[in-house]
Amino acid sequence: MTAALPLRPRAGLVDRLAAVPGREDRLTHVEELAARDPRHAPWPTWVASDVRAALEARGVERLWSHQVEAAEAVRAGRHVVVATGTASGKSLAYQLPALTAVRESRGSRGQRGAGVLYVAPTKALAQDQLTSLRSLGLDVRATTHDGDSGRDQRDWAREHGEYLLTNPDMLHRSMLPGHARWAGFLGSLRYVVVDECHHYRGVFGAHVSHVLRRLRRVCALHGADPTFVLASATVADPAAAAHRLTGLDMEPVTDDGSPRGRVSVALWEPPLTSHTGENGAPVRRAASSEVADLLADLVVDDVRTLAFVRSRRGSEQVAMTAAALVGEVEPSLARRVAAYRGGYLPEERRAIETALRDGSLCGLAATNALELGIDVSGLDAVLMAGFPGTRAALWQQVGRAGRGAQDAVGVLVARDDPLDTYLVHHPDALFGPPVEASVFDPGNPYVLAPHLCAAAQEAPLTADELDLFGPTTRGVLDQLVAGGLLRRRPRGWYWTDARRAADLADIRSTGGAPVSLVEAGTGRVIGTVDASSAHGTAHPGAVYVHRGETWLVDSLDLEEHVAVIHRADPDYSTSAREVTDISIVAERAHRTWGPCRLSVGEVDVSQQVVSFLKRRQPGGDVVGEELLDLPERALRTTAVWWTVPAATLAAAGLAADDLPGAAHAAEHCSIGLLPLFATCDRWDIGGVSTAMHPDTGELTVFVHDGHPGGAGFAERGFHAARAWLTATRETIATCECADGCPSCVQSPKCGNQNNPLDKAAAGRLLDLLLTGADPDGSAAGA
Repeated sequence: MTAALPLRPRAGLVDRLAAVPGREDRLTHVEELAARDPRHAPWPTWVASDVRAALEARGVERLWSHQVEAAEAVRAGRHVVVATGTASGKSLAYQLPALTAVRESRGSRGQRGAGVLYVAPTKALAQDQLTSLRSLGLDVRATTHDGDSGRDQRDWAREHGEYLLTNPDMLHRSMLPGHARWAGFLGSLRYVVVDECHHYRGVFGAHVSHVLRRLRRVCALHGADPTFVLASATVADPAAAAHRLTGLDMEPVTDDGSPRGRVSVALWEPPLTSHTGENGAPVRRAASSEVADLLADLVVDDVRTLAFVRSRRGSEQVAMTAAALVGEVEPSLARRVAAYRGGYLPEERRAIETALRDGSLCGLAATNALELGIDVSGLDAVLMAGFPGTRAALWQQVGRAGRGAQDAVGVLVARDDPLDTYLVHHPDALFGPPVEASVFDPGNPYVLAPHLCAAAQEAPLTADELDLFGPTTRGVLDQLVAGGLLRRRPRGWYWTDARRAADLADIRSTGGAPVSLVEAGTGRVIGTVDASSAHGTAHPGAVYVHRGETWLVDSLDLEEHVAVIHRADPDYSTSAREVTDISIVAERAHRTWGPCRLSVGEVDVSQQVVSFLKRRQPGGDVVGEELLDLPERALRTTAVWWTVPAATLAAAGLAADDLPGAAHAAEHCSIGLLPLFATCDRWDIGGVSTAMHPDTGELTVFVHDGHPGGAGFAERGFHAARAWLTATRETIATCECADGCPSCVQSPKCGNQNNPLDKAAAGRLLDLLLTGADPDGSAAGA
């Protein structure tokens, strides 16, 4: 880091960062987003006078046009999804009708007014909303209902609460099973608000969709039919996504009337280093190291900056490095850099916000916990250490800067993996298409079944209610009856088990009962890990990072679902090695691409973790391998796969010796690129490749969901196959390495130590496949 010239005003900021000596060729693209002028609309006449006065006292003198449009629709009882930009005041769209309804309907003797239920994906966001609500000073009985709520607070909420803020877990485990005790609140419920609805995707999204359907059913039992309001700054096809989540027809509000300053978004690729990784592959400089340098430069020039880093440990390291660098320029500046650390407590967030507002803090390195709901104005720049997984998350993070009409800068620094490498060289993939559709499958029987059990325990299910849960409901009910979990009677389906039905579904877990992480000596549970991933992340000897702290795993008891761990600071990380086999159960659809075939369907996957590698940190060099004795796991899930006939391979000059490395390299890169087309992480999916699979008799590459029954990711890959596999081919072709590296065909979770891999042959193999691809991506031949 070198001390640059003062960078205010913001014009040319990105160019100046790139012009620092030694940073040649790192800036690959700058996208300029034009400023937007505000559009206002008059206050609705029905807004309660004290509600309007409280908002005006806060500084809300005029309303944006979209706020009024949405509020009017909600007031009229129409279900609405508000999909306008970050910091566009979406909360007023539901607060205006909700707070007015509370005030209007309260009885003369102080009886409970209309009920409002606010559902957020995290406790922290609900607490932030409550703080903001209370700051209005209105006489509204508001409180949170979450895992931190005491008995007295819960009793008060049931008896007197009007505006209740909670999360999907508490709905699922507390309010719905105990709905009889919540009859007063549920019977008065007028509005249900589902905030940040783009977060509900994958298996979690499927679970939440059924929690919301159960909520609708229970409300009806108590005589209520609430209006639903969904909100997100980054959701594709809002009406369709909201309908899938709630089962209701939704009115979208998308025409944003709020002002926005000019935003410059830069794509930045760290250089290759002199170090080598697995099998001698070249390694790029770490994105976090690059972000630390950029953060230091910006702080020196008094540019208020937020840097997003994936882990708390990483955010702390970035803050420490940046503080040391600015301290070399001016020792007092080191105090103006901090990390977001601690247990995400409200008072810690408020202290950070205050420090950023008053300028005493200029640079902050944080995890994506600050992606949601941080109320900070005055930020000038956002740095991102790696693509955050989806375009939706990217715009959420960029939106933290330039709130209001001020100009802003965002810099995406690529990590050393295929997706990031592709994006920084294909800006149209980021800035051209809309944000991704929320991919989840409410019909997944592994998700639907426990919620049908929970619904039957809440009140016996009747035939006329089955449409609420989707077209596969009757078949799943038959299976539950056959398994003895439900009993069929003339009036419906009854829960007969002695257990609590809600315990059958851990809505944030993706593979059965989660494994508890228990501290050795104290017995304190410091967290949980999904059973489906415990073999690979919590096996004996694993280095486990939890909220920025490093732990070593002493033992893993899969029967008791417990991993015993202790605090440690080893100079290495660990990565599990596993062997995988796959068999086709049923093909649901296919496309014929010339002589090749693309399919989607059910598969059985067997996996066994057999060892783990120790990698020196920093650097990533392998320093040892230790064997493990863990049982094999079976998974029935959804996969997309493609085959190429032997005659086609031979005609193209691909020899038999080339095929294992070609298929393996193509598999790795396609897994790395699928998150661009399906809202998933590469750790949510897996793959298998073989020169000849026994079920197809041909070279076959599989990419499968990592969750029982599937999460919708592989199916999305099937429908977007041409674009997905074309991007895979381009990534391989354009990577500057000679024989394969982490930016193209190497995988950090490969069970075969990235061997064999043949980068050149993978490119030729994908060319063969794509030559016959249907040009419009439609399911021809399905």
